[in-house]
Amino acid sequence: MPQAPLIESVTEESIALLIDRFYAEVRGDPVLGPVFEASIAPDEWPEHLATIQSFWSSVMLTSGRYTGNPVAVHRAVRNLERSMFPRWLQLFEQSARELFAPEIASLFVGKAHRIAASLELAVFHQLGRPPDGMQLPSQVGASVRRSAKCD
Repeated sequence: MPQAPLIESVTEESIALLIDRFYAEVRGDPVLGPVFEASIAPDEWPEHLATIQSFWSSVMLTSGRYTGNPVAVHRAVRNLERSMFPRWLQLFEQSARELFAPEIASLFVGKAHRIAASLELAVFHQLGRPPDGMQLPSQVGASVRRSAKCD
């Protein structure tokens, strides 16, 4: 069976297709699915999908349709772990590349990576502590002093 032609433009309709496909994958994912199912009741899915469509409409079409607070929403999600973000991005990229021409898919994927990085930092970073893998300047100096040996 021939594959449908790839979508060559970003429209409200193409965003809706992407979100529907992506969340079908997420809901069936063994890691992400249970987190979403615990957070979104079955009768709330249509509203959730509409909200996410508005979000991506605002991101990709600058429509201004989304007015929510994604940081607050994600902070409230039980069992959300930082390690889940790469899987989320993998499924999103897969969905975008299956639907869109390469140039358009790359636009979605690039935005998704920036959004995920910002959201991950906002949800998991603790004030007064450096982001993962980084040291505060005072910590760097202390570790250098501790490791320096004077013979």
